[in-house]
Amino acid sequence: MRVVLFFLFLCNVALAQKSYQKNYFDNGTMESEGWIEDGEKTRYWKYYHSNGQLKSEGHYKNGLETKFWKSYTREGLKESEGHFKNGQKVKWWVFYDKQGYVNHKCQLKNGIKNGYCLKYENRKLVKAEKYNAGKKINEWTDYKSFRKENKLSDLQ
Repeated sequence: MRVVLFFLFLCNVALAQKSYQKNYFDNGTMESEGWIEDGEKTRYWKYYHSNGQLKSEGHYKNGLETKFWKSYTREGLKESEGHFKNGQKVKWWVFYDKQGYVNHKCQLKNGIKNGYCLKYENRKLVKAEKYNAGKKINEWTDYKSFRKENKLSDLQ
């Protein structure tokens, strides 16, 4: 029995095609790099702008984005970061302005706004909105009224 199981394990390993792939722009700089298994992107990947700066990085599972991802501008500043599940943006996503400060952050479900979106100017909260399945259902322009009408535990 052990011999049969060991043989099946070896066959499975031999059939699984896994390789590290690198792709390049026409100008010779790297465009992307990461793992391919059975013809699909898997594990950790990095993408680059044509000027060589990191564009985005994160994980794949079964060819779909998963876990935590970050994206960057051509100048190398963080642009956004958040979670994916089965190729869709989920949970909190944070977006940054050209100076690298938080511009806004939103709760997402299946890639659409679902929950709170908080907007910032000069590193201060200036507006909060609440969404249900992409439709805005409420808006606050001052922190006091927002806090009075909402549980802060909803922001987690």
